[in-house]
Amino acid sequence: MTIIRQATRSDAADLRRLAAELAAYVNESENFTATVSQYESDFDEGFYHALVAEQKGKVIGMALYCFVYSTWKGRMIYLEDFVLEAAYRRQGIGQQLWDALIERGRERDCQLLKWQVVDTNTEAMKFYEAQEWIEEKQWINGKLYL
Repeated sequence: MTIIRQATRSDAADLRRLAAELAAYVNESENFTATVSQYESDFDEGFYHALVAEQKGKVIGMALYCFVYSTWKGRMIYLEDFVLEAAYRRQGIGQQLWDALIERGRERDCQLLKWQVVDTNTEAMKFYEAQEWIEEKQWINGKLYL
């Protein structure tokens, strides 16, 4: 049985492990530098939130998110990472995690859920297509390292 629950500080190492797994999957491990202590302190400061999927006491998946503001729509939930260990895919667990994320956004009166997906992650894109996503091709992402 899978339990979907709000993450706690004690999940920080598992959240980092899953994020590292995603980074490796998309060939970005060299850019993955966050430490467990960063995950812990940032969790303590409320900088991010996460839902976890757990089976038999083991965290097998996560949806790591934060609340942000859209000047066009108002409250928004931003999904940073959505990861499910490979051995647990295609069992409906990802959908349970997704549905819990949607519910979390609705609980906080969010009007919008946004995320990014790397263009090589075709499995993730298939999942998002099944969720009836709106692919934003006109918006170009930018970033700046501080």
